[in-house]
Amino acid sequence: MTKNVFVVGLNDYNAERLKRLRGVEDVTFHPLLTPAQVYETQEFDIPAMLAEAEATLDAFDGSIDAIVGYMDFPVSTMLPLLSAKYGTPNTSLESLLKCEHKFWSRSVMAEVIPDHVPAFTAFDPFDDDALSKIGEANLRFPFFVKPIKSSGSRLGFRIDSPEDFDYAIEKLRAEIGQISEPFNAVLDKADLPDDIRAIEGHYCMAERVIGGRQCTVEGYVHDGEVTCYGTVDSIRYPQVLSFFYYLYPSALPRRVQDQMWEISQKVMAHIGYDNAAFNIEYFWDEVDNQIWLLEINTRIAQSHCDLFETVDGVSHQQVAVDLGLGRKPDMPRSQGTQNVAAEFFYRVFFSDATVARAPSRAEVEVAAEQVEGTRIVSNLTKGMKLSELPEQDAYSYAVASLWMGASTTSKLLWNYEQVMKRLNYEFTDIVD
Repeated sequence: MTKNVFVVGLNDYNAERLKRLRGVEDVTFHPLLTPAQVYETQEFDIPAMLAEAEATLDAFDGSIDAIVGYMDFPVSTMLPLLSAKYGTPNTSLESLLKCEHKFWSRSVMAEVIPDHVPAFTAFDPFDDDALSKIGEANLRFPFFVKPIKSSGSRLGFRIDSPEDFDYAIEKLRAEIGQISEPFNAVLDKADLPDDIRAIEGHYCMAERVIGGRQCTVEGYVHDGEVTCYGTVDSIRYPQVLSFFYYLYPSALPRRVQDQMWEISQKVMAHIGYDNAAFNIEYFWDEVDNQIWLLEINTRIAQSHCDLFETVDGVSHQQVAVDLGLGRKPDMPRSQGTQNVAAEFFYRVFFSDATVARAPSRAEVEVAAEQVEGTRIVSNLTKGMKLSELPEQDAYSYAVASLWMGASTTSKLLWNYEQVMKRLNYEFTDIVD
């Protein structure tokens, strides 16, 4: 009998990729809400989105066997609410929020893996005395600030001085409502401890600066059993916080990866997270041999889908779909066409600018043809402002993303340079 899987924010490219998963011969994938509603915007009306999704599901004449997604906020926070209503497998809203509410998450981590958690505190960015209160929590410069519900690297700032803090506060006060208001709509539906409920969606986190070689552990929990299946390195541009590329498999020592997997299993079991995918970001301080847990995300990483398909033979959407159907994930290893794969981010480091020229679709296709298996997504069109791009970090704009594989990492980097020579972007009205 055909199983019906509803995918929140499904686009055409992922609809084709889902058909290449294992064991989906009897599965029909249905879109639930559009990418424009859940990602290609800076406005998230979660009650309205839930109402529209529920209306679509209520009108469906057939079984609702799974409700899944592969995107960050707001999709990740909507899934347990929809799954609870329609009886499909997923983790509870409260266990998800123990990961996504950054202050609650840090508090839970400190209970079970204190040696891998930096000093932290929550603060209200609208409190004029916030900086002194952060100091009272024994956090000194430098430290890092971000919303208690972060999305990617959006509104994250390194603070080295009072002037840096003032700059960050100005940005946070102006833009945090885009995150806090929809996140509060989710918090209102959860059973929260009093001390956590007091830290509302507009609050922020201040944390001791941690660093080292960064990576992400991909995993899932099925019927209480925590499984990790891959580690992806996150390589930054020199001297800045912006990501240059994600590399799979990780080049970190196997012993370090194994320890990260053990920490992941320990913390996810403690949280009570179940029947859902996750990924956890880590730093390994090579000098001190110290592992720091940065944050937990309650989803597969969409950016890593092509990487797993290239190296292992199937996108790790396999994990999300299998779990959504109540099955133990059937994720292969090393059955792909290449030994290594990466997603590269081509960035510009302006405060803002106008796009005077962007590559045409034909030019993008010609560039991709330079290396077999390359996929390129250009995020810009002529005449737009860089500030119109959604989900950007505080220090740069990702104007294009490029996915490719190779036999070795050195060959991969060489191929990237050859492809990018074919893409020409020009900017005017540049604000440095």
